[in-house]
Amino acid sequence: MTLRAATLTRAIARAARPRVGLNAAISTPARALSTSLSIHKSSSPNMAAATLLHHHSPLSAPLFKEARDAWAQDPIIGYDEVKHLSQQPTDSILLVDVREPDENALGSIPSAVNLPLSRMDEALSVGFNPGKFQQEFAFKKPTNVQNIVFYCRSGRRSALACEVANRHGFLNTRNYVGSWLEWCENEDIDNNED
Repeated sequence: MTLRAATLTRAIARAARPRVGLNAAISTPARALSTSLSIHKSSSPNMAAATLLHHHSPLSAPLFKEARDAWAQDPIIGYDEVKHLSQQPTDSILLVDVREPDENALGSIPSAVNLPLSRMDEALSVGFNPGKFQQEFAFKKPTNVQNIVFYCRSGRRSALACEVANRHGFLNTRNYVGSWLEWCENEDIDNNED
């Protein structure tokens, strides 16, 4: 068992212990969480953390953060780091615009690919064929361990995109909260929204 898996197992065991007093209210959800996680015993620690996140347990945040790679420990990314990524793209970090194609057509951050939030839940599911993904979105389907930066117009949809990706086991995600509006401001681009 890996260190991550052992840490997750210990935390789940602590959460499943019976509680008394004020903490009694959370003992039943914690036990349910432990039971639901047993379905994923053969899964990776990242998938287990994604399951924890999906159940919105008070335990979720610390375990989820622990399962992320060091790159994604801070879920927020700023303009300077995104600027660097756009100038020196790599296969290890994917910059994803989650706006709809008509919005993306008006302009996007250099080196970004487009995966609309409206299609993300289906597209990132295990059952979505990687060949079909590449055909529809014009880039290779990301792997669960790939680093992904999401952005949109103002940061709201990209935050949701992080949550959707996390539910599907993509834990190394970050949100460019300034998104397209901040990018346009810093790059002196007229975004035609005035």
